[in-house]
Amino acid sequence: MVGEEGAFVLGWDEVLTEEELSVTLKVLCMSEEEFKEYKEQDGWEDDSEDEESSTLSNEALSRLKTPCKKLLYDSVLLTLESYRSDLKAEQDLLNNKEAYEKLSRREQQALHVRYGQKRILHQLLELVQ
Repeated sequence: MVGEEGAFVLGWDEVLTEEELSVTLKVLCMSEEEFKEYKEQDGWEDDSEDEESSTLSNEALSRLKTPCKKLLYDSVLLTLESYRSDLKAEQDLLNNKEAYEKLSRREQQALHVRYGQKRILHQLLELVQ
């Protein structure tokens, strides 16, 4: 269900791997009985039960059912814990011109990437609370 990387791609306005995330949330929030029934259907991709919910814009994410929201929320927290520093530490480093200039160009670029990733994850936390 989740591609080779085992991750979902989130943008500022929507989930960029919406089909994968939609199917994954649907399956992970099913009861064992629902899963068996779903698995016995003639193909995972032919599921057009609720096409509207497959578009995972930020607005749609905030309207997910509670079990899906909780699953996403907990997953985002786990992802944030995998970083060595938090969003505030990244922001402080970006705002500290002297410390920022001591970083190599590569470290500066990595800092910007991490900061952007963390901002998107924090936005997702707010959407699914």
